[in-house]
Amino acid sequence: MTKYLIAAALIVAFAAPANAAAYVMYNKSTGTCSVSRTAPTTSERFSMMGIYGSAFMARRAMHGMMKCR
Repeated sequence: MTKYLIAAALIVAFAAPANAAAYVMYNKSTGTCSVSRTAPTTSERFSMMGIYGSAFMARRAMHGMMKCR
């Protein structure tokens, strides 16, 4: 029984970081886009362009955005 609990704990520990969201943010002062794991905190400086399931998906979407070219 303890083997199953340890296995389940290891699966959860390694799967949780993979499910983290990635944000595409547009920096209004510099005119550039970036990918971040945390949501933008200052709306005066940053504009959130989208929320994606992974950093890879966010980078792919960022290349198609008109502001990010």
